Amino acid sequence: MPVYEYLCDDCGPFKDLRPMAECDDPQSCPHCETMAPRVILTAPNFFCMPAEKRKAHAVNERSTHAPQTLAQYKASHGPGCGCCSSGKTVKDKSAADRTKPARLVTKTRSGAKGFPTARPWMISH
Repeated sequence: MPVYEYLCDDCGPFKDLRPMAECDDPQSCPHCETMAPRVILTAPNFFCMPAEKRKAHAVNERSTHAPQTLAQYKASHGPGCGCCSSGKTVKDKSAADRTKPARLVTKTRSGAKGFPTARPWMISH
């Protein structure tokens, strides 16, 4: 059962352990016994969450708003940006670096092609 926060007008905030079905119902104050409405005073405890899940929540929070415009993206990622590319410009790359590496292709006896490094969960045609 989750812990909910309530705010008594006379005594102040208090917490209580309640079933989720009763989350919006007012709760009686433990000191003065008057009914107090539920309030949200503190943020959820994300520090107990695994780092991967916490990062996913952060990404989802950022994506709830409008996406970046092209001008905003270019302003944050200039030419030769280290986070998006190797840091080399096209002029700096040799001819060998500009060619794409060959894809690993496997063939069965029947002649069917397979690409094991591309998407191993997909069935080949």
